[in-house]
Amino acid sequence: MGRKQAFTKSELLDQTKRVLLEHGYEGFQLKLLSRSLVGARSTIYQYYANKEEIVAACMKRVMENVLQKASAIDDTDCMDALQSLLTIYLEEANFHQLLGDAHKVNKASSVAAADDLEFVEQAHMTLKNQLERLFVRAQEEGHFNPSIPLPAIIGVFFNLIDTPNMMNIPISQWSKLLYQMWLGGAGRH
Repeated sequence: MGRKQAFTKSELLDQTKRVLLEHGYEGFQLKLLSRSLVGARSTIYQYYANKEEIVAACMKRVMENVLQKASAIDDTDCMDALQSLLTIYLEEANFHQLLGDAHKVNKASSVAAADDLEFVEQAHMTLKNQLERLFVRAQEEGHFNPSIPLPAIIGVFFNLIDTPNMMNIPISQWSKLLYQMWLGGAGRH
């Protein structure tokens, strides 16, 4: 007698994310995933047909969460909005790197995977447009040093997301610290 189904779709996607973060896309295997779930491996196939579908669904779920949080930001003050976006991006910093592997997912293997990856791409463009609008406003309002090109300012902002939190402080505090260094620099003037 086999094991009973004992995990939900949400739990499956949570474990998918964990395994992806630990092993990367190339190292992700359904066998590894099933070891971390309480229930029959065949239950995975009740939700998703293959690896590509599971990975794409996981990526979509993360992007839905980020997009929901980002769209809820009050952008009245563009600098406060940029700080809030940095915090949101830091919350998913590890997964952000995996989203770079979306192109490795075989879209031809599944219509569902292709649809989820299309959502991820559209969400990415929505977030990019939101950031561009905020950066342009911030520049127009004089918040940035006019001698520094906007693409350089944006590039450094994005690199903040990959900065290791060696102090292991809560993300909200880490975000504020990184934001202060980004905006004001770390040196004395």
